Amino acid sequence: MITALYIVMLGPPGAGKGTQAKKLAQELGLVHVSTGDLFRENLVNETELGKLAQTFMNKGELVPDDVTVRMVEERLSRPDCEKGAVLDGFPRTPAQAKALDDLLQSMGSAVKVVPYVKVPDDILVERLSGRWMSQSGRVYHEKYNPPIVKWIDDIDGSQLYQRDDDKPETVCHRIVVYNDQTAPLIAYFREKGILVEIDGTQSIDDVFEDIKVAVEEAS
Repeated sequence: MITALYIVMLGPPGAGKGTQAKKLAQELGLVHVSTGDLFRENLVNETELGKLAQTFMNKGELVPDDVTVRMVEERLSRPDCEKGAVLDGFPRTPAQAKALDDLLQSMGSAVKVVPYVKVPDDILVERLSGRWMSQSGRVYHEKYNPPIVKWIDDIDGSQLYQRDDDKPETVCHRIVVYNDQTAPLIAYFREKGILVEIDGTQSIDDVFEDIKVAVEEAS
């Protein structure tokens, strides 16, 4: 009998997946497990897994699946994950998804539902390439959250800048890579009957309501 609730959030860069994952975890009283945060934690704390991951990163190589899986396994074994977790950024490939299935099965559980926040590529490019940053970390957007004076921070008057990652050509490449890498993953979860497509062009609140409905129907 499955008692813990495990949810995998999927969505391309700029879809708002991370925001929704945090909101959902808070709403359900679950832990938000972001692999980005997990990597940083292991690297900063210089854990054995962090040191192992660093050896690959120092060579400019991708961290192997088994190292990532072991980080996730360690995180899910902590007491605060007893009721389950909302996974964000993992799995990224069918091989990682299979490893997650095996891990959860060994814990007497399984992924319950996979909300997939879908947004057309042109809107993703608009969302990401319009982002402007301040030196203090404040985020503006050319269209959705513009500063009072173009390219100037509202608070301290400093010059805003655009990250290389947010430049249109880089954004387009990131989206192509994402689509290529995750298409098999989406097919994997769809075949299992747990993928639910969510219209990510709606407001943040409306997207969240649709995700909650998907989780309720799967529970």
